[in-house]
Amino acid sequence: MSTNETSTATITKPKPTKKPLKPARKQVKPGEVERKETPQTGKEYNIWYNKWAGGDREDNYSNKVKSQTRCNIKKDSGLTRANTTGNRYCCLFFARGCCPYGWECNYLHILPDPDNALPDSSKDCFAREKFADYRDDMGGVGSFNRQNRTLYIGRIKETGPGPETEEIVIRHFREWGEIEKIRVLQYRSVAFVTYKSEFNAQFAKEAMACQSLDNDEILNVRWATEDPNPVSKEQEKRWLEEQGQEAIKARMDPRIIQAMRAVRALEEGDTLDDEGEVVEAADGEVPEDGPHAKRRKLDFTPPDVQPSESLKPQGLLSADTLEGLKYFAEIGRQHGSNTSAPINPQPNRSTTGLGLAEYGSEEED
Repeated sequence: MSTNETSTATITKPKPTKKPLKPARKQVKPGEVERKETPQTGKEYNIWYNKWAGGDREDNYSNKVKSQTRCNIKKDSGLTRANTTGNRYCCLFFARGCCPYGWECNYLHILPDPDNALPDSSKDCFAREKFADYRDDMGGVGSFNRQNRTLYIGRIKETGPGPETEEIVIRHFREWGEIEKIRVLQYRSVAFVTYKSEFNAQFAKEAMACQSLDNDEILNVRWATEDPNPVSKEQEKRWLEEQGQEAIKARMDPRIIQAMRAVRALEEGDTLDDEGEVVEAADGEVPEDGPHAKRRKLDFTPPDVQPSESLKPQGLLSADTLEGLKYFAEIGRQHGSNTSAPINPQPNRSTTGLGLAEYGSEEED
């Protein structure tokens, strides 16, 4: 099997029924987690990349140590003060499995809800400010210019074939939310996990940072770059359009939507049922205006035009334009609307010469 062989799977997981939450438990005791300083490998410490700079030539992840704690959603989820205060952001230390406050925490100790939008789109689910661009190593909080739902998972220890590695990745990452698809690059120790919601991807990135799967590895979890595959780009574009349509529809007044449907049905000559949906014609039934008619046309023939005569373009107006003008003129006639505005009669003035006398200039003596 070549090193370029990949395997892709689509994950569908039914939404479990929500059980009443109990008060959140304290994941660790104060002072239980040992704080380890990053070993100095350079001259200056870069707080943006969280590593030493100026002489550090080796891989940054070679200096990483395995996380001492890990979140367990089934055991650690519960009610906190945020459930009473209305705070919608999750606890970052809860995602990492090291929150010592438990039910006294001011942030949520549950997975982010994809159906509830956050009050500020420029922040992630942990209330951290996003940036305009990603870091060079695709780590950090992320960017507010792109909805990224895909995580890059590196340094996976493969002990079996591709499907076995795929099953291991699914088992560990589906705990943090519903997975849309997963792609494993066999013999490269790399996987790409795409969640249904960006909030779940943000939570999973922090929960699985420096964790291990079934083997004693230290995962490199970061944001994935944009997929160059045209099919994936089209799917992502379609997903963004659907999300935008759903968001607009949720904020619009249902009466406005019903009125817009009624106007559209009136223009196209369709029939609406009691629920405002278009009633389709039965099989084999031909509409009144023919099978290819797009809107209802009025049977109107001017008195000076014979039915056999066809409209011919006159000057700059085409036949379609003349037909449209005739259509709207007949509508105005039926509604009794007079489109012609009264014209004020102008005084009859002589226009001999250049008409300079109209300006009231003084006459020469």
